[in-house]
Amino acid sequence: MRIVSGIQPTGNLHLGNYLGAIRNWVRMQDEWSAKGAQCLYFLADLHAISMPHNPAELASNTREMVAALVSCGIDPDKSILFNQAQVPAHVELQWLLNGTARMGWLNRMTQWKDKAGKNREGASVALFTYPVLQAADVLLYQATHVPVGEDQKQHLELARDIAQKFNNDFCAEGAALFTLPDPIIPPEAARIMSLRDGSAKMSKSDPSDMSRINLTDDADAIMQKVKKAKTDPEPLPATVEGLAGRPEANNLVGIYAAMAGTSPAQVLAQFEGKGFGQFKPALGELLVETLSPMAARYRELREDGEALDAILAKGALKARDLAAPTLARTYQALGLVRG
Repeated sequence: MRIVSGIQPTGNLHLGNYLGAIRNWVRMQDEWSAKGAQCLYFLADLHAISMPHNPAELASNTREMVAALVSCGIDPDKSILFNQAQVPAHVELQWLLNGTARMGWLNRMTQWKDKAGKNREGASVALFTYPVLQAADVLLYQATHVPVGEDQKQHLELARDIAQKFNNDFCAEGAALFTLPDPIIPPEAARIMSLRDGSAKMSKSDPSDMSRINLTDDADAIMQKVKKAKTDPEPLPATVEGLAGRPEANNLVGIYAAMAGTSPAQVLAQFEGKGFGQFKPALGELLVETLSPMAARYRELREDGEALDAILAKGALKARDLAAPTLARTYQALGLVRG
């Protein structure tokens, strides 16, 4: 069993990033590695250039993401952690698969329609062919499973379609080249909203730093942000239904449940009838207890660029070795003479 998953390198990581994706990666690494499975996690820096970007920021964000992943529990000795740009086989295989992918398939991609908007003529070719690179990302390693959320199901289906057509067109019967990956649906992640507006997602682009818990925040900053988080004057209800129409209360209860590994109903059973004057300090302490060690490790790693580059280089070397046989067989299947 081989699990492959990627994440775009974005800067200024916050609680939403941790609870949304990073924690699931750590959980999969620990659970599946113990069963003999192999986990490959990559930073999708090649995908990042499909949209306008700042080169210096991309390089900085890539190292920042490595520091965040390792500080949150990704172990480069248990998992293969690398960035796409150090494994040229990703783009080589993408080009080889472009001959199998079909314009009609790519035109139907919801993400392409959303990101290109009405200005499709002005969008980059890379944005249009982004799903073919995603297919290459997983087919290159003969991935058996890929974690997908709702927004990526369509892209995994496309990867399977490309793999199936390639196998049918260029492989002998019973000698398929590409494994068709199955989806892993991660446990539903808590939807983490802004501390200043319970109807808006927690985001690094919010101009107010008080709207989010950053992974770099120290204990004092976390406690201050939680205590100043927007709430309402009512005490916490006995049931989840009682949170209806109370977005800020719902958000804080959801954060507590996600951090404690429990459910909102269980949180309310514990704090029923209590006001936020009691609930906020408890939430702050829980966040500090969990995040402070990660933040300390993150700050230490972020200052050591050589160590971060070494982690990526080590992972890329392993990834290149794993990718080589599939890439060589693909060239051969297509009749390309390589000497």
